[in-house]
Amino acid sequence: MSGQVSRSTLRDSLRTQLWPIPLLALFVALILGQLLPLLDRAIQDRVAPLLSGLLFSGGPEAARSLMETIAGSLVTVTSLTFSLTVVTLQLASSQFSPRLLRTFTRDRFVHNTLALFLATLVFALTVLRSIRAETSTDPGFVPEISVTFAFVLAVASVIALVLFLAHLSRQIRVETMLRDVHAEANVAIARIFPEDDQPRPDSGFAGRPHGVVLVSSSSGFLTGIDEDRALSAATDTGVLISVDAAPGSSLIVGIPCARAWDPDGTAIDPAVRETVEKKLNAALRTGFERTSVQDAGFGLQQLLDVASRALSPGVNDPTTAVHAVAHISAVLCSLVSRNAGPKTLQDEDGTPRVRLTYPGFPSLLDQAMGQLLTYGMTDPRTAERTVQMLREIAWTDTSGRHLDAVLHQLSRTRAVLADSGLSDYERKRLEECCGTVEAATAGVWPAGPTMDR
Repeated sequence: MSGQVSRSTLRDSLRTQLWPIPLLALFVALILGQLLPLLDRAIQDRVAPLLSGLLFSGGPEAARSLMETIAGSLVTVTSLTFSLTVVTLQLASSQFSPRLLRTFTRDRFVHNTLALFLATLVFALTVLRSIRAETSTDPGFVPEISVTFAFVLAVASVIALVLFLAHLSRQIRVETMLRDVHAEANVAIARIFPEDDQPRPDSGFAGRPHGVVLVSSSSGFLTGIDEDRALSAATDTGVLISVDAAPGSSLIVGIPCARAWDPDGTAIDPAVRETVEKKLNAALRTGFERTSVQDAGFGLQQLLDVASRALSPGVNDPTTAVHAVAHISAVLCSLVSRNAGPKTLQDEDGTPRVRLTYPGFPSLLDQAMGQLLTYGMTDPRTAERTVQMLREIAWTDTSGRHLDAVLHQLSRTRAVLADSGLSDYERKRLEECCGTVEAATAGVWPAGPTMDR
């Protein structure tokens, strides 16, 4: 699990950067620009007539002019592409949420398009160096295969530009962004809380005293925990460790983030505490932004940000908020059947050694409802969709293990609706909708028109 998370962290870090794939393509183009002219020299007199007819047939001046045109055009096209990408990032940040920038910077289509443009530019410039004009002592040299390949790359770049513009127009649509965030949230949930994962008992840690605190050695968001190192920190020192900070929470240097106990209840030696603290901090990864690798609530937070921004007076787009709540409901319904919550790591003997804090379903539901109740209850459609979300969760929870959490949020919703500025008619209708949530907890889905409007 730890190695898988480490690979996921590295992969996520590389995927959210714009430079790796274009830089790799640049080096490949540079190498091809050196090797293809050598191939041209080696086989220029042995090319089959049929193939020769498809290759560039102009002289050195024509080849040089074509390469210069391709290089100059690609500089302009690449600049345009970067400009459009930056404008899109700015639009997504101001209109929807700054945290949605990750969905653009990790877009493979954008990466590959920039890579093609830069590769064509570098290849044309590199081949241009090998073209020789005819002189009295030099018959001249035109790398026909290389020039033809550069022409093909230029045509592919034009096609890619058209496709990029079409792709960009789709990506800036809020429906596309919500879909991408939803998909990323589902992947993160499946990785953090697998379907075949067994229930997570809190054995070995419940009822223990406060223990000695372990402080963080770095500041930033907790992006992940190396489980192998955390377990090693406990087994090597013979203590029990509870990491109280969940992935996604903020760590501050010198502030407690975990606790440790001696299994027999005796006090931990200060030297041992210092060792445990050092080893545990080596297992905690921090960064300047949250990621979805081990952060179960990050996807939900992105969707909630879109809903909240859509309901702000400056945007005033309740339809987007309703769509965002639908995605939030889908994510929470997929969590109902999973064993979310704290995770206990055991040593080779099966003894619980480390307790990792992960949010349970009630906590994630509270995260969603807290923001929706604050910003969404002044709009009838958003309020209605929020109540419907509770009904969908109640219906999905066939075992009833989250019944208390659903009823608690339903009680909070009724209290907020009672104090809202909605008309009496809207409050009465929403109260009827709240009744359908109670019916769903009993396995009854009331017949009648849908609550969506």
